[in-house]
Amino acid sequence: MADLCSVPPEVLFPSSNQTLEPALGSQITLNCTVRLPFQQHCNPVLRWMKDGHWLGDESSQYPSEEKDWLGDNATEMFMSSLLGVNLTSDEDYGMFACWVRNTTATFTLQRSEAAGHVNAVLAALLVLGLLLLMAVIYVKCRLNMRLWYKNRYGELEINDGKLYDAYVSYANSPDDSKFVNFIMKPQLENRHGYKLFLDDKTILPNSEPSADLIMNVSRCRRLIVVLSYAYLEQDWCINNFREGLLRLLELSQRPIFVVFESQYREIEHLAINLLKQHKNAVTVLLWRAGSMTPSSDFWKELCLALPRKVSYQGIMADPQTQLQEDKDPMLILHSSYLEYRGDPHPEGDLGARGSILRGPPPPRMTGPDGPPALATGIMEEVQLEESQRSEIDISDLGSRNYGARTDFYCLVTEDDL
Repeated sequence: MADLCSVPPEVLFPSSNQTLEPALGSQITLNCTVRLPFQQHCNPVLRWMKDGHWLGDESSQYPSEEKDWLGDNATEMFMSSLLGVNLTSDEDYGMFACWVRNTTATFTLQRSEAAGHVNAVLAALLVLGLLLLMAVIYVKCRLNMRLWYKNRYGELEINDGKLYDAYVSYANSPDDSKFVNFIMKPQLENRHGYKLFLDDKTILPNSEPSADLIMNVSRCRRLIVVLSYAYLEQDWCINNFREGLLRLLELSQRPIFVVFESQYREIEHLAINLLKQHKNAVTVLLWRAGSMTPSSDFWKELCLALPRKVSYQGIMADPQTQLQEDKDPMLILHSSYLEYRGDPHPEGDLGARGSILRGPPPPRMTGPDGPPALATGIMEEVQLEESQRSEIDISDLGSRNYGARTDFYCLVTEDDL
């Protein structure tokens, strides 16, 4: 019979060499459990080693607790040892091994840094700082970015037959007139290139739009209302501002209301509450103390509300009609269909002049005794000039884009009526 005392044990735990990374200052318990054949005269001993050195039983630094028990059939024996390790310094880390009958099971303890809360906090602060920086950049530059995007990729409002970019309605008061004529008009027309139509008359007499208002607003792409104390004193603002606002919404797409900050907080008019209720359909801009500077947010927000401006180099007429290649004198600003001849002599009338309107000279007919060849030559010359006049090309009259125009004029006389 083989000697059971020399049979190597079976290591149950750990199943293989185990590597642990406990933090400094922590406590850990190493469990070594083996199974071996039981024989009475065999006295197996389970001992611990650290870095190749035996740990004595008297060592209080690494307390241990051993247990052994028999199996159900009394042919097997189980041994277990629990070694406590208190990691107080770097010397407590290393390789621990439990040994029994030339069989070892090892535990490798490596130092691991404690959870890096400092790094996590620094990373969180860095992310928070970046978010705050992005928020500040957005608040400071959001209007500039929106203006850049609009001027580059915004929708072009062309071929719509409009003559003006904005219809400006304001009260006929000294303060409002100065604001519109000396601040708003120079800034929008000279700096930004917009074309304004100014009107200081009431736009809704008797709470109904007049024919002139309908025609003028239809020729403008936006409607700007300077809503001041003086403007709110108009009859339609006092009596029925709600109905008047609905009329303005019908006449213009998203009208623009300019309100003065010094008056806005003190106005107790119904108009302010109505504008807040219709904030999705109107644009309300607040004129503040610092809005005078050209780079203020007021002008940026106003340009965002106005149509995208397109610059045309060297065009003397309205760019909207020039894009249609329409030479109709009713649609251009500087027509040359009337040719005027100036005074040939600065000192006065020195003789016969040509007519202001170019036309054929009247034929000179001779008497019955005159040479018929001369009369025949004159008639042929007149017929030749009339044939040249009849060669004016009018083939493009039917292809002109009159559908975009909404403000035609019909010139009639009393005899035609």
